[in-house]
Amino acid sequence: MPTQPPKPKRYHGTVILDSARVGRDAGRIADEVVTHLVGLVGSTVHVTLEIEAEIPAGVPDNVVRTVTENSRTLKFSSNSGFETE
Repeated sequence: MPTQPPKPKRYHGTVILDSARVGRDAGRIADEVVTHLVGLVGSTVHVTLEIEAEIPAGVPDNVVRTVTENSRTLKFSSNSGFETE
């Protein structure tokens, strides 16, 4: 009797979302990928959202304040923030 090959035990995936349609794209990913993984008995699933923005002209002070405060309120990691370079 042939032995079965081992089943995969991990999944990882990275996708670039359309910044104008983040909600829609993230919702589809949640529905079409995450729910299938979360539904497996004993699974542990972590989902991370990473944001990278380049603003050549610089970010106005009011936007820095708003994004910084919202990031803090939404519990972004402590290494989130603005850079001058």
